[in-house]
Amino acid sequence: MTVHFVGSGPGAADLLTLRAVNLLREVPVVLYAGTYLDAETLSHCRDDAELIDTQHLDLDEITAHLVDAHRRGLDAVRLCSGDPSLYSALTEQTRRLDAAGVPWNVTPGVPAYAAAAAALGTELTVPELVQTVVLTRTQARSTAMPDTEALARVAGLRASLVLHLAITRIRVLAEELTVEYGADCPVAVVAFASRPNQIVLRGTLADIADSVEAAGLKHTAVIVVGRALGVREQPDVACSHLYDPARERHGLG
Repeated sequence: MTVHFVGSGPGAADLLTLRAVNLLREVPVVLYAGTYLDAETLSHCRDDAELIDTQHLDLDEITAHLVDAHRRGLDAVRLCSGDPSLYSALTEQTRRLDAAGVPWNVTPGVPAYAAAAAALGTELTVPELVQTVVLTRTQARSTAMPDTEALARVAGLRASLVLHLAITRIRVLAEELTVEYGADCPVAVVAFASRPNQIVLRGTLADIADSVEAAGLKHTAVIVVGRALGVREQPDVACSHLYDPARERHGLG
């Protein structure tokens, strides 16, 4: 039997992939994090599915449920918020499954940063302005960050920066990022992206912390920093080479 790690997307039940929905309709055991996933998402599951909320379980306990399903001859889905490639503990879980001889695979999901960008109506890469997107987090009461990925070093790229798991430190982070980006740099915070209770806050590094604190945001929010935000209002933005009418179209037509 197989354990399927499935990206559940940013929260909206209709943003799961077709593959994810088909797995939920077929697989009899589903592990999910109740902190992030709601009843509408779980409505895709088969009526007789064994649903296990993992929000109060540690990694060994979660693995034990997956191994138990395998030994009972049952496939299992491990629902991951967003996409399993980011902050999902996929490596730790699959290492344990390998040791137990349990096969597994991965189904990608819509990542939170993509849902946030969609809510903002924003492309994070803009010709001749920014062509790099950095997805990262910061350290508070969590796993230590590598020294080479200190926020000050990452900010030096002046790329479009997406911060996960960082909303409670917004004031300190805004001050730190101001050194490289400037106090007037646009910032957006998207909480509960794609859900009915979605919240979008816009501002600059100088004032975004005030807005976040006034809104009382504590978790499930993505912070986006960079000059790509609001660039539609700038008429002198360069055209992408791919769509530039002056581009030589050798071999096309």
